[in-house]
Amino acid sequence: MPQHQTYAPLRIDGAEMRLVSLPLVTPFTIATGTMHDKTFPLLILKADGLEGYGEGVMDPLPDYLDESITGSMDFVRTVLLPQVIGKSFANPAELEALFAPWRGFYMAKAMVEMAFWDLWAKSLSLPLKALLGGTNDAIEVGVSLGITSVEETVKRAVAHQELGYKRIKLKIKPGHDVAVLAAVRKALPKSHLTVDANTSYSLSDTGIFRALDDFDLDYIEQPLAWDDIHDHAKLQSRITTPLCLDESIRSAADARKALEGDAARVINIKVGRVGGHLEAKRIHDLCAAFGVPVWCGGMLEGGIGRAHNIHLSTQPNFRKPGDTSSSSLYFTKDIINEALTAEDGLMPIPPGSGIGVTLDWDFLAKVSSGIETFS
Repeated sequence: MPQHQTYAPLRIDGAEMRLVSLPLVTPFTIATGTMHDKTFPLLILKADGLEGYGEGVMDPLPDYLDESITGSMDFVRTVLLPQVIGKSFANPAELEALFAPWRGFYMAKAMVEMAFWDLWAKSLSLPLKALLGGTNDAIEVGVSLGITSVEETVKRAVAHQELGYKRIKLKIKPGHDVAVLAAVRKALPKSHLTVDANTSYSLSDTGIFRALDDFDLDYIEQPLAWDDIHDHAKLQSRITTPLCLDESIRSAADARKALEGDAARVINIKVGRVGGHLEAKRIHDLCAAFGVPVWCGGMLEGGIGRAHNIHLSTQPNFRKPGDTSSSSLYFTKDIINEALTAEDGLMPIPPGSGIGVTLDWDFLAKVSSGIETFS
């Protein structure tokens, strides 16, 4: 973000929040359950005739982390928006400082902060990536495949490899790990493969992870408890495959502890998980100082969240392919007019100011409920 430069403050005139539900093309299964549709809150901030968009990444129930849709929407409604509507902010740091006294609710804060970033970038007629310090015109992307039978997993992995995705990530859980990796690696002997355990193992499963060392994985993502950096460091000392942390990293302070303790040799940055773009950038910069690569994880976002992730990933230390694959893999139709489509494993940055995408209002009306306005 440019330093030592001042901008005319933006006065937030109003906001709109709605709940959106998009059916998935196919059910998406991970260690903690199966999703048949993606339900998320969408926030629109308004100022000076412009609109900024932010998408919440919390789940209906607190099964990924400790936020839920209903709890977070209520926090936005009753705490955050009353602090924002009618107030002026010169930059996102002023907004972040206003939210700092409130503990937790990272995803709720991120939804508001991300909408402000989009609004701020539009007011300056700049793409979001320019304000974040990004430079790339396209980013390398991988794909995340949910849990299915071994045969179906191999089939889907091969198909996505042929589409040009730069990395294939397989979801695993106890009882669905070594055999599926053996089959996929046999079918794709030279592909970049990773696995994501979504916190479903413990240190007593070290033998399984030693077996996974044989498959030349780029990294193993979040195998142990969501709040346990210490045991990840223990596991890393016992295996050779790099560990990547996701759920355990909520802040730059968490990232520092993980890096100093060798609990993570790769870090997944999800802007919603860490409270917004400002903290995501701090984690990015910290990891760069440690020489540790980062990548952008996904939460099956709709077009607004996906566009934010694409701009985030243009920063230089995003050195591994992220989960920002084509939205058509997950949704028959998205809530934006623009198609976010990867070609040969490269996702172009949406052109234009802000996040570069616009809402398909007619379709949005069909998939929205509980529309609330604030002024």
